[in-house]
Order: sequence, then structure tokens, then C-alpha cells
Amino acid sequence: MDLAAHMKKLAQQARAASRQLAALSGDQKNLCLQAMATALEQSVPELLAENEKDLEFGRSEGLSNAMLDRLQLNESRIQSMARGLREVVALLDPVGRLLEERVRPNGLRLQKVSVPIGVIVIIYESRPNVTADAASLCFKSGNAVILRGGKEAMHSNKLIAELMVGAAQNALPHFPIHAIQVVPTTDREAIRELLCLTDLVDLCMPRGGEGLIRAVVECSKVPVIKHYKGVCHVYVDGEADLDMASSVVLNAKTQRPAVCNAAETLLVDASIANTFLPLVAQLLASKHVELRADPKAFEILGNGQSGTSIPALKLRAASEQDYFTEYNDSILNVRVVDGVEQAIEHIAHYGSSHSESIITRNESAAGTFMQRVDSAAVYWNASTRFTDGGEFGMGAEIGISTDKVGARGPMGLEELTSYKWLGFGNGQIRS
Repeated sequence: MDLAAHMKKLAQQARAASRQLAALSGDQKNLCLQAMATALEQSVPELLAENEKDLEFGRSEGLSNAMLDRLQLNESRIQSMARGLREVVALLDPVGRLLEERVRPNGLRLQKVSVPIGVIVIIYESRPNVTADAASLCFKSGNAVILRGGKEAMHSNKLIAELMVGAAQNALPHFPIHAIQVVPTTDREAIRELLCLTDLVDLCMPRGGEGLIRAVVECSKVPVIKHYKGVCHVYVDGEADLDMASSVVLNAKTQRPAVCNAAETLLVDASIANTFLPLVAQLLASKHVELRADPKAFEILGNGQSGTSIPALKLRAASEQDYFTEYNDSILNVRVVDGVEQAIEHIAHYGSSHSESIITRNESAAGTFMQRVDSAAVYWNASTRFTDGGEFGMGAEIGISTDKVGARGPMGLEELTSYKWLGFGNGQIRS
């Protein structure tokens, strides 16, 4: 079978499965999800063995340490995947919710009711946990999913999907086995072929770097929910608690540098820069973070105004392009700004509408920042790392959207549904 025919068969199987999923009750879906979670917990040795194959391939391909970290499974991360499935079980079924009801003057009663989208293609890189997250959320919301992970994670992704499908079949004999499918080839043309099938595929959601997402958008003929990159900012205001600011900046950059909600640029009010920058730079240096500084910050940190030398600090001058860059690594831009207005202007010009934070005691400054920064998530005195479906109480996350039409920010179950109108009449006709 050629590639185009193979992808069409995959999509046809998914379409048929989506119709079967629509007949499952919430209890039946939860029974399957519980079984899936148990299967993952009971298969740690097998998962680690398959993941090691992927890690070996990743090393041979020269993946960075940050990317290898995203690729790696360990017992804790496998347990976390299982917990994520059980968190989805605990969430309300998003299908069949009454969203709106109205009665027309002629007595026709109309209801707007949530329904599954249908067939969703998820394209992602490296992180095998996305396989479990995406499959569980699509399944709970009644959608069939076709998963296309990166070639570096093929062994892990295939086994995770097989374990989930097998467990669901054991728990529910009429479980539609094609509700969760993994594209079985690393050929990039498979994506193009799959995303041409507008009569079978309803939505595509790419998760990964900017290059992947732009490539998907350019070739797709089906709708795409996207975020091109996560260029996230933390602005430390002149009235910030500096200990709090240090803690938030350190968390936002170093807790997991390779993820899209990690901070890439630190903006510091000029009135506190001489005091704050040496303080936070020392903490960042202890975590091996390279700083790329604008002239004012470079002067302060380069043993200038502060008179303080930080031996372990890796410091270089920032370029214009650096401010547009999502590093996914232990690199942080630093810029000194003249107040909240310049911070907002910087974010509007260089940001990617993902996640931004202001650290301040000044409620007025915080209000201005939160109102005028146009990003999917804006925080006051909190880390950008909270932009996550789990942290928002949505359960496992399907992705983060920086689009303005449709879903925005972390996407959970509700964002994976559409709606239809139901009309109840007693013989009404239109005149």
C-alpha cells in the first residue's frame, strides 16, 4: 500500500471509530481510562526499555541535553502519565452539555449542545507523555485521534498507544480499537497526505517548535490550532519584592527550560536594576544559565555600576534576534526598561502571545500590565510555568493555543468539543 493510501485508511478507520465513540457513556469512557492508567503503571520496565532505544537514537542524532530531557521517560514520569489519566477520569464529561436554550415566538425550542469535534490529528516532538495526554483527552471528549510523534520517540509512542488500546479493549469489549492510532512511519510526507483529507480529518493540533508548527500550517488543508513559539517574559517592576522576584524568575527559567512556558526574557525596571540584577544573576549562574544582556544590563553585570563580580556567570551581549528567540535551553535575555509602559511595548513587539508575568506590589501597575498585555496567560506575582492544563485544573493538557479565534491558552476537555443545535417542535413551518 502506498503512503497516500495508507494515510487515507488510517483516517477512514479514525472516522469510523469516532462514530462508535459517540455511543459510549461517560462511565464507559472512565472505565477505559482507569484501565489505561493501570496498564501504564504495570508496564514500567517495558516502557523504559523502549524509551532507551529512543534515547540512543536521539544521542546519535545529536539532540541537545534539553531535548533529551524532554524525550526521557523514568518511573516518576510514567507514574505522572497514569495520574494524568486518572485526573481526566475525575473531570466531568464534556459531551452533551446544554450550553444554551431558547424558545422562539412560534414555540420552537432550541438547544445548543456540546458534541465531539470528530477526528483530530496531533503532531508533536520528543515528549512521549504527550501520547498519553492527547489520547486520554481526545478519548474522554469523544474524539478519535491520530498521533504523529517525532521520529526520535517512535518506540515509546507506539508502546504507550498499544498499552492504552489493549487495556481499553480488555475493560470494554466493544471499545473501538482505532480510536487511538499512531502514524507508523517517520516519513514526513505522511503528514502532508494526512492533512489533505478534509473529508475525514476535522482538526490538526501541532505541538513543538516553531519550525514544525509553520511547516504544518503551510501544508495543511484542515483547520490548525497552533502556537508558533513560547517567547515568555517576566517583568520585575520598580515596586517588586526582590526576594519574590528572584524566586519567580529562577522558577520560570530553570524549573524546566525546554518547555514552551519557560521564561525567555527578563525585563527589569531601571530604578531597581543595580540592586536586583546582581542578586538574580548569581542565582541564575548557580543553575548554569547564560545571560544575554542589553547594554544597560551588561554594564551592571559586567562589573560595571554594581561593582560586583559573579565568577560563574556566562554573560554576552544580546542581539536583536535574541529577543524573538524561544531557546528551550538555559539561556535568558535580560533588558533594563523604563517602567511598565516600556515593558508592555517590548512584549508587544517581541512576544509570541503565550505567557507573561509582572512582579510588583503596585496594584495599579499590575492592573495596567494585565489589561494591556495581549497574551493567552498573564500573571501577577507568579511564574509563567503555570500555563499548563494540569496546573489550571483541566487534567492532562492537549496543547496551548496562542490563536485568538477558538481555543486560547491551555486546552482541556471543553476545548476539544464543538456544538450543534437541537430543535424541538410540534409541527412548526416557516412562512
